[in-house]
Amino acid sequence: MAPLVTERGLKSVVWQKIKSAVFDDCKKEDEWKIMLLDEFTTKLLASCCKMTDLLAEGITVVENIYKNREPVRQMKALYFISPTAKSVDCFLRDFASKSENKYKAAYIYFTDFCPDSLFNKIKASCSKSIRRCKEINISFIPLESQVYTLDVPDAFYYCYSPDPSNANGKDAVMEAMAEQIVTVCATLDENPGVRYRSKPLDNASKLAQLVEKKLENYYKTDEKSLIKSKTHSQLLIIDRGFDPVSTVLHELTFQAMAYDLLPIENDTYKYKTDGKEKEAVLEEDDDLWVRIRHRHIAVVLEEIPKLMKEISSTKKATEGKTSLSALTQLMKKMPHFRKQITKQVVHLNLAEDCMNKFKSNIEKLCKTEQDLALGTDAEGQKVKDSMRVLLPVLLNKNHDNYDKIRAILLYIFSINGTTEENLDRLIQNVKIENESDMIRNWIYLGVPIVPPSQQSKPLRKDRSAEETFQLSRWTPFIKDILEDAIDNRLDSKEWPYCSQCPAVWNGSGAVSARQKPRANYLEDRKSGSKLIVFVIGGITYSEMRCAYEVSQAHKSCEVIIGSTHILTPKKLLDDIKMLNKSKDKVSLIKDE
Repeated sequence: MAPLVTERGLKSVVWQKIKSAVFDDCKKEDEWKIMLLDEFTTKLLASCCKMTDLLAEGITVVENIYKNREPVRQMKALYFISPTAKSVDCFLRDFASKSENKYKAAYIYFTDFCPDSLFNKIKASCSKSIRRCKEINISFIPLESQVYTLDVPDAFYYCYSPDPSNANGKDAVMEAMAEQIVTVCATLDENPGVRYRSKPLDNASKLAQLVEKKLENYYKTDEKSLIKSKTHSQLLIIDRGFDPVSTVLHELTFQAMAYDLLPIENDTYKYKTDGKEKEAVLEEDDDLWVRIRHRHIAVVLEEIPKLMKEISSTKKATEGKTSLSALTQLMKKMPHFRKQITKQVVHLNLAEDCMNKFKSNIEKLCKTEQDLALGTDAEGQKVKDSMRVLLPVLLNKNHDNYDKIRAILLYIFSINGTTEENLDRLIQNVKIENESDMIRNWIYLGVPIVPPSQQSKPLRKDRSAEETFQLSRWTPFIKDILEDAIDNRLDSKEWPYCSQCPAVWNGSGAVSARQKPRANYLEDRKSGSKLIVFVIGGITYSEMRCAYEVSQAHKSCEVIIGSTHILTPKKLLDDIKMLNKSKDKVSLIKDE
């Protein structure tokens, strides 16, 4: 069972750091300030605090730095911004000259290292108005208690596009990502041993070297930090092509299924109840969401009515079967329970919406997908002819092109690449010529498409003894990696270190899966060590779930997983389709 997140983990750590580095730093008794944020810091603060928290820190109003604002010359302003030319120019406009200053004085806090060119610009223009100018080293979004994102979806294009004219852009993106990853480690007070997966591409190796160098510099120059040598934690850096299957498979655990099948934007779910349009934010402040988000939809559908019956029976307000209309009546009678029941109505609506999609189309797909992904059917029999498994999906007129493309990809992944002739035939038969790049462009992620690969696919852990639902037999590859990393079983040829690794993680080099790890390594390792993971090019909701499951099972180690951004299958296929287009064309399509 998923633990209730009371402290909200990473979010709580980030808020405490912002509180001490920013608010405590400039607080004065009975003095209120205006706060200015840019796009990134707006997301950052929204992820870890509420407006009431800001009020408690003496902030009266929060403004967007990009927008025109009326001057409030009797008040001081707190600028919490990214060290970018755009944000700095907006700040300079607010303090153009003494007579035109928008505020009494400025306190500036940058999320990350501010380049000298920008710093000198500020110094030359309005140094007399500035009371503080500091860098606080938090350049990531704590999305969940164990999940972070760098909020750079464009990095996917730069890291995987084959266009040679993007080389400079790619280098800049890699540098920026490395800086951001260092702020994740610094916020967690960790100086981890850095490892990377040597296949399928060299992005992970390049990024790992950059991170290692920047970690060294950070801890050398950070005088406040007591951490100078490596801590008992690991940082694993992985290229997205390591597990293509988990990105396109239909997942039936609640969070992953909802974000795949329903139009949830910015974590906001829209639904109808009582004939009215409503919306709800799916967030960790909602304990019920935290309890059920990683459970299978079948379990969720049993769980919510049980919870609702508990409430209704305690107040004897409804009789018999609990339905949405009965709940609505109950809410009108009992204001005290309204908030609690609203959450359950939201999740019941969400689960019912998922099931409506599932029953209409997805159920038939799931069996095919699982058989292709695993190479065996529900009875454990080997799939002899993958094409025979795939064909009914392609012939079914009810499946849309995205679902057919996902099935074709799973077929190609299952046979480790196919022939040009076979791929052409599939594309023509399904009439997806315009979308064919959603299939072909996987090659740029290092995934075999055409021709078939001569290399064997990586061996997977045998999980046949684990209890699963028939339509959810696939386990994301990341779970094998996390378990092996904690148990010290990662092969050092496949997972080289960039640095001297902490002794407690360092077994005898390559450890075979059949060998037992050293008996005393867990005792050696301090309690509360962390395994930090970064995937270049996006992570899926099912991979996020694995981080929690592995942390629950291995109490000695907490997994913190992150990426450039969070993926859903449809968004990923759209991004893959654009990889062989020029950057100008990609930007144009996105703007439209």
